[in-house]
Amino acid sequence: MSQYQPLGLLAGRLLLAYIFIVSGYGKIGGFAGTAKYMASKGMAMVEPLLVATIVIELVGGLMIAVGFKARWAAWAIFLFLIPVTAIFHPAWADPAQAIAFNKNLAIMGGMLYLALVGPGRLSLDKS
Repeated sequence: MSQYQPLGLLAGRLLLAYIFIVSGYGKIGGFAGTAKYMASKGMAMVEPLLVATIVIELVGGLMIAVGFKARWAAWAIFLFLIPVTAIFHPAWADPAQAIAFNKNLAIMGGMLYLALVGPGRLSLDKS
């Protein structure tokens, strides 16, 4: 194991967590607009799903950042991204969504890696 591995795993966790912390926090202030966008995609039960989205993104992102139950948070976000990617970034139906679709696939790869390898020594879990 490289002496830099703990720092690399920490940096990787922080980079993965960042997008979800910022996105979850942004949805709090932009709740009405996000709910309207979700409804435009034909979603039912928009408000409860939006609250769940905020919790998954914000809490899950923070858990990954600090390395507390990071494997569980990574699995939760990985599973969350499956329907999100299919509903909001369907590259097969809208080529303009290809970049967002591919970005989500890459993030899902990072979440799988974190879920299987663990957060590293520089984490609350220390695994």
